[in-house]
Amino acid sequence: MSKLRSIGLLASTAAVASGAVGAAIASTSPAEAQSEPVSDTAATPEYRLDTLIMPWGEMRIDTIQLNAPGESAVKSWRTEAEHEAHIDSANRYRTLTEADYRLVAAELGVETAAIKAVVRIEAGAALEGFWAPGVPVVNFDRSMYNRMKPTTAKKAPASEKVPDGIKSSYGRNEWSQLIAARKVNQDKANMGTFWGMFQIGGFNWKVCGCKDVDEFVERMSYSEFEQLELFATFIRNTGMLPYLREKNWAAFARKYNGASYAKRGYHTKMANAYARFKKEEEALQQQESKDSI
Repeated sequence: MSKLRSIGLLASTAAVASGAVGAAIASTSPAEAQSEPVSDTAATPEYRLDTLIMPWGEMRIDTIQLNAPGESAVKSWRTEAEHEAHIDSANRYRTLTEADYRLVAAELGVETAAIKAVVRIEAGAALEGFWAPGVPVVNFDRSMYNRMKPTTAKKAPASEKVPDGIKSSYGRNEWSQLIAARKVNQDKANMGTFWGMFQIGGFNWKVCGCKDVDEFVERMSYSEFEQLELFATFIRNTGMLPYLREKNWAAFARKYNGASYAKRGYHTKMANAYARFKKEEEALQQQESKDSI
């Protein structure tokens, strides 16, 4: 696939006033797409401009060439990933699909089995990102909260309460602490909390590719797929991606889990999980090959 351009913009408030996600697909000329031809000898190439507005107001655009040699009906993995996040509303709070893993693995340029291994070990067997629809798993860290320097003095309203639907007493307690802290300073509270299935600290909002901690929280609250996307960006922007591509589990675990990774066996667990997922994929490919004969 010849990917010519990939940019991120902020959509207007009016475009997302309804809170709905919209996707528009259109074919356009190279000039309209503001993209350079692949080569001087190429015939008039056909381009597709894919635009999708996310719930938090971000517009993402991918321009791709459709008629590259040997390719037909090429799709941008990025646009496909965003569309997947949109259409997955039926199970977005409780399930990571096979398509989710493939899309993020393609984004990072790693084996699907490798990203599955990391997700399995870091998120745990339950792979739990939400305690209730739209209510992500959180762990409020008082010491981290005290260290944070807020960017605004905004406070949560006095009427804010623990979200409905949390069955776990532990979950209700964590959300109770978070909301109480938000009523003092919302930024500090959100940054001093660890979010989602990967327990990424809110203070990492920038390395997760968000414009502010509010967007980070909104994306963490949107779907497990978005939590996976934030995790992928976090890996890339903190220098862990080369280790994952090389399947250097010790180096990856040292960076992600800290100096005690070896005592807890994180590197061994990831290696074993990778071997298991790789074996499953190979078995599936062999079966699909037999079925196609």
